Amino acid sequence: MQRLLFTPLTAFLGSPCLRLLVPRVAPRTQCGCSCGIRRPLRPGQYSTISDVALQPGRGTVSLPSKAAERVVGRWLLVCSGTVAGAVILGGVTRLTESGLSMVDWHLIKEMKPPTSKEEWEAEFQKYQQFPEFKILNHDMTLAEFKFIWYMEYSHRMWGRLVGLAYILPAAYFWKKGWLTRGLKGRVLALCGLVCFQGLLGWYMVKSGLEEKPDSHDIPRVSQYRLAAHLGSALVLYCASLWTSLSLLLPQHKLTETRQLLRLRRFAHGTAGLVFLTALSGAFVAGLDAGLVYNSFPKMGESWIPEDLFTFSPLLRNVFENPTMVQFDHRVLGIASVTAVTVLYFLSRRIPLPRRTKIAATTLLALAYTQVEPNLSLPYLQVDHKREAHLQARPQRYCDCFSFAFFFSLTTFTFREHAETSTNVII
Repeated sequence: MQRLLFTPLTAFLGSPCLRLLVPRVAPRTQCGCSCGIRRPLRPGQYSTISDVALQPGRGTVSLPSKAAERVVGRWLLVCSGTVAGAVILGGVTRLTESGLSMVDWHLIKEMKPPTSKEEWEAEFQKYQQFPEFKILNHDMTLAEFKFIWYMEYSHRMWGRLVGLAYILPAAYFWKKGWLTRGLKGRVLALCGLVCFQGLLGWYMVKSGLEEKPDSHDIPRVSQYRLAAHLGSALVLYCASLWTSLSLLLPQHKLTETRQLLRLRRFAHGTAGLVFLTALSGAFVAGLDAGLVYNSFPKMGESWIPEDLFTFSPLLRNVFENPTMVQFDHRVLGIASVTAVTVLYFLSRRIPLPRRTKIAATTLLALAYTQVEPNLSLPYLQVDHKREAHLQARPQRYCDCFSFAFFFSLTTFTFREHAETSTNVII
């Protein structure tokens, strides 16, 4: 496992691609002796970023070179892709009901899977001590257990790969001096969020392993912890993607008008609404609330079900009543698609850069690709093959959220007095 994880990273860090990013050293001239002497560098010329940092009176590098910015931007773009993969893999893990198959958590020890029959039987015996086996899977065979175990194992190993993809290159770029002061803060926050995400994942799984003597319900993880786990993944994905695009894409300086200001505010509001819809989807998944009513647009025979407020106190219905949770998700989903549609048509009325128009169009397409799976899944609740095709559904929420943020990013305007030679990234 270590060879699989570290060999590609070592090859990447030692590749000629990174060496080409540092400006070339001034050529040497011969002085008649056996050693070469560098030509004096012209004012403002430098050999490496480290040389600039060590020159008297200069202190540290205020901004890295453009080449270094591109490398950091591409690195964060790859990292956002790994987070997207983790979200999709987590969705598949839930669909196969594999999330509770590994009943303990060890950062290093569990990286080695069972190999012998005795080790597999010991692992299976540990699983048999917990509620999911006793209530739901009491007739499961060892072969069936291996399948769900490997599903959860792959999700956890992918999570460790995501952590390495963030932390190791971040340490390398930091040491090289390729990160600005502001970028250092962002990178630290992203690395911290990755570590928090791993701990939160185990905290979520632990809630499904607890004995609940007073409950005869199917063992499942807490919907609150599931929403927190998905929400933090969304934030990590969007923050990485936003920072990456800020470094890779050129800035547009637009004339600030009332229409543009209104559009930017509406884009921020749309992003928040899509994020809230995604979190409500996590509550639907955590409570299996999508199976309560399988008709649309009505819920059963009525527009507003009678059992919306059966729990007490009243606020519990919003988070724990499956009927209310499904109703809220429907309302939020319709509101999100409507807001994205309005945002698209508002963007067509304002002269915007081509990149911004592409972002608005992509956002609209992603929003409407959500409609068909959400409407058809309740009718096909027993068709697991159909559900497997919907494994990327959580990622579509990620994409909608990130493109809403990207839209607000690309419509950001720079005031005249804020345009400086340092090319500040917003």
